[in-house]
Amino acid sequence: MSGGVDSAVAAARAVDAGHDVVGVHLALSRAGGTLRTGSRGCCTVEDAMDARRVADRLGIPFYVWDFSERFRDDVIDDFVAEYRAGRTPNPCMRCNERIKFAALLERALELGFDRVCTGHYATLVDGADGLELHRSSEEAKDQSYVLGVLTAEQLAHTLFPLGETPSKDLVRAEAAERGFSVAKKPDSYDICFIPDGDTRGYLAEKVGAEPGEIVDRSGEVVGEHDGAHAFTIGQRRGLRLGTPAPDGKPRFVLEVRPVSNTVVVGPKEALAVAEISGERFSWAGAAPRDAHEEFACEVQIRAHADPVPAVAVVRDGALIVTPDESLTGVATGQTAVIYVGTRVLGQCTIDRAVSAAPVSA
Repeated sequence: MSGGVDSAVAAARAVDAGHDVVGVHLALSRAGGTLRTGSRGCCTVEDAMDARRVADRLGIPFYVWDFSERFRDDVIDDFVAEYRAGRTPNPCMRCNERIKFAALLERALELGFDRVCTGHYATLVDGADGLELHRSSEEAKDQSYVLGVLTAEQLAHTLFPLGETPSKDLVRAEAAERGFSVAKKPDSYDICFIPDGDTRGYLAEKVGAEPGEIVDRSGEVVGEHDGAHAFTIGQRRGLRLGTPAPDGKPRFVLEVRPVSNTVVVGPKEALAVAEISGERFSWAGAAPRDAHEEFACEVQIRAHADPVPAVAVVRDGALIVTPDESLTGVATGQTAVIYVGTRVLGQCTIDRAVSAAPVSA
């Protein structure tokens, strides 16, 4: 129970369904004074209190479990290390993979519980080859992308009571009817362990900011920067380039090279990616019957991106995805989730992105 409206209603529905429910709030920070600021952050002192009030109203036991050390090791340290290596990680994916559906589920099973129930918007379907993860009924709120890291074993011990709910407005209305104080509470967003939203400042402190060069694809220096970690693939604003492009068109960040502390820029068309692959991949449920043969799918590279038709194959220990049309602004470290229809088939952390554009300055 995060202290938000979704997990509150999910808990209430689990109680209504006759389950023996225990509310658990995850303490992910040992900074005792961590407070919530508007919609920023989650798992704060106020959130724990909100969750407890809901549990009290439902008449269920409530506990706060301290996972701060594991969260630091598996999510925060990973986030910093990935940026230090020039990649762009998704800490929410790592949190779901290593905390909510790994550490939390492991402890729950050890204590005799059957499932972890959350307020995520996704659905579970009994398929021909076992349990399948699918998109929720509400496309705008669908959260299946961030759950793409779950395995068949984890799905078997998971419950998503909100997956069939047509809209978030209905969830808020239900919370109000139940008398939950969180009915109108804003959704959390941004990175929970950077509640002020200043990711650049946070990384400068953790990674260190060292001035370096901005170059075009031919290697010509066209500007300077205060720290390569502050740049993301596809970024246009804030480059402060001293040398304009020959054609006068805007330039975008194409690559971040941490070893040389160099940022590479170029034309927008150079952001087009024809193929992505990753060695760190998993299947959400049963694997394709023959993943070593190309199969049709759709690929989604961001939580709110549109899925793109593609073909995928497992070859030489990596999941390789070739979209029917070029992807834009792909960064290594991002997660690519592949779907077949509404079903989440699996995911990979992108290690390699092959440009669809010819190399030129």
